[in-house]
Amino acid sequence: MLDYDLHCHSTVSDGLLSPTDLVARAAERGVKVLALTDHDDISGLAEASAAATQHGMQFINGVEISATWRNYTLHIIGLHIDPAYKPLAEGLHNIRSGRGARAQLMADSLAKSGISGALEGAYQYADNQGIIGRTHFARFLVEKGYCKDVRSVFKNYLVKDKPGYVAHQWASLPDAVSWICGSGGVAVLAHPGRYTLARKGMGQKTLRELLREFIDIGGQGIEVVCGSHTPEQYAEFARYANEFNLLASCGSDFHGPGESYRDLGRLPDFPLDCRPVWLAWEADPSMSSETKPIKQREAERVNR
Repeated sequence: MLDYDLHCHSTVSDGLLSPTDLVARAAERGVKVLALTDHDDISGLAEASAAATQHGMQFINGVEISATWRNYTLHIIGLHIDPAYKPLAEGLHNIRSGRGARAQLMADSLAKSGISGALEGAYQYADNQGIIGRTHFARFLVEKGYCKDVRSVFKNYLVKDKPGYVAHQWASLPDAVSWICGSGGVAVLAHPGRYTLARKGMGQKTLRELLREFIDIGGQGIEVVCGSHTPEQYAEFARYANEFNLLASCGSDFHGPGESYRDLGRLPDFPLDCRPVWLAWEADPSMSSETKPIKQREAERVNR
């Protein structure tokens, strides 16, 4: 069982737990290394880092950036980023600024299907009003009895060709990767299985084209073990990682109790022959003391 979790969300984006409570839950479930990767926002990192210190955990600054590539919406995880890097902060601000207008269009689409009050209802679930998104609408739809749970919402609403879906232009893929890499981070393609299995998803040829371009612009990793992946997909994306010489990442994509496919601290080990993404920063002598492995920090204190 992996004790790394490098993909999860707090109330800063669309999670149900505050950064402090999220870290506490991770610690209770045996996570030793945690990255908070809220959607398009890094304002929860300082709180989460402080909480991780109290629990004796290693904390990795992270983010999950919404990006558009061709006609696909992708999510790019940034790990070991510098939150103070100005182009990253400005780029995320620009992404967030478009979410409000998109939310209004989503509510309008739902209204045409007979579902009123969706915008106000969704905002009631958004602690961070600037990060209003599909998950907040999904919780509203569950509350009103249109679906039994959040997962089933995304089979009947808010996805392409269904009520509530709105196409949106996010950050370009090159911009998202450049912000991450420019800040000293590692860019990881999140949950690739979603792009291949979605309705009208990309096939193997298109996925390979994506991975080649991703690598050309600085991408280094792919999420192999992910909360929404099946065991068969762990093996599938491990093969892609090896074929394209990508580092393998792992994350529950935890949003909250009862809403996620996997809980924090409940990830299986990588398939054989994967090179874990943390090799990228554990081998970097310039990394800050805040993000050094726990054993390395302890050894340095002893040798002072």
